[in-house]
Amino acid sequence: MSAVTVHQVSRPLGFPSVDDFRFVRSRVPEATPGTALVENLLWSVDPYHREMMDGLFELGAPLEGRTVGRVVASRDPGLVEGEVVLHRQGWRTHAVVRPEEVRRLPAFDGVPLSAFLGHLGGTGLTAYVGLTRIARIQPGEDLYVSGAAGGVGTSTARFAKLLGAGRLVGATGSPDKAVHLTSQVGYDVAFDYHDGPVEELLAQAAPDGIDVFVDNVGGPHLAAAVAALRDFGRVVRIGTIAQYNAGRPVPSLIDDSVVVEKSLRIEGFLVKDHGSVQEELYDFAVPHIQSGRLALDETVVDGFEHILDAFLGMLRGENTGKIVVRAT
Repeated sequence: MSAVTVHQVSRPLGFPSVDDFRFVRSRVPEATPGTALVENLLWSVDPYHREMMDGLFELGAPLEGRTVGRVVASRDPGLVEGEVVLHRQGWRTHAVVRPEEVRRLPAFDGVPLSAFLGHLGGTGLTAYVGLTRIARIQPGEDLYVSGAAGGVGTSTARFAKLLGAGRLVGATGSPDKAVHLTSQVGYDVAFDYHDGPVEELLAQAAPDGIDVFVDNVGGPHLAAAVAALRDFGRVVRIGTIAQYNAGRPVPSLIDDSVVVEKSLRIEGFLVKDHGSVQEELYDFAVPHIQSGRLALDETVVDGFEHILDAFLGMLRGENTGKIVVRAT
């Protein structure tokens, strides 16, 4: 048996392609003193990977990313063979890790491992922190979410409803996804942003305005939301998908005077700075998953050999919910 890693080998100009990557085979590594060998089971592909390809990922090295695996050989008492862990060594079939580099995953009855990359992982933690720490959402408040059909967008909607939010409006990239958001995810209204100017579409979907905007996209969505926000509204800046493949910032053309006149707050954050909220997220979400009230929104791609297809498909918007690659 061999180990396989995915290396980035070039910087993309615009939308990435398979030519920017290479699958590399090698012998399965061995655990050394103080480490353990993990055989990976699930991989996360995320929009932020595209941003990091422009300079933050090292060329000729395996891509970083959240991964769930099982300890198969250990030379450290802090890591037990058979234990399931989450680590960030990314796009490879096997990883050698130290105890401080992993998070041991609890075994919750009725909760599949994929949830630790979705609602219970960095995706869900981003949504939860955005709602509870940045927006400080209050019962009955109305939300608008851009990138609503992605992993963070679906977690945001489901968490917001559980937290007592009012009306949910989502923007997505196709009419089929808009239908899915309202019929399956819990959005009250959803629109395809290709159907016209976003500001007009949002005004039609939320004629009485919104209290919170959770922004995964940036660009015209941010400008439209600022116009629609009520007094003391909040903008939670999570991602800027609109510019990841553009190679340049996409202007938002915000009316700065409105930010002052409405006493608006615009705040961004990085989920890595909020790891202390992880246990709180478990306490909040796990009982709802177990009861069936919190459904998992996932697109699962089988086979590590298809991880590039999953990544590029996610960037094209082909997934609904969190996209996860599963070992076969």
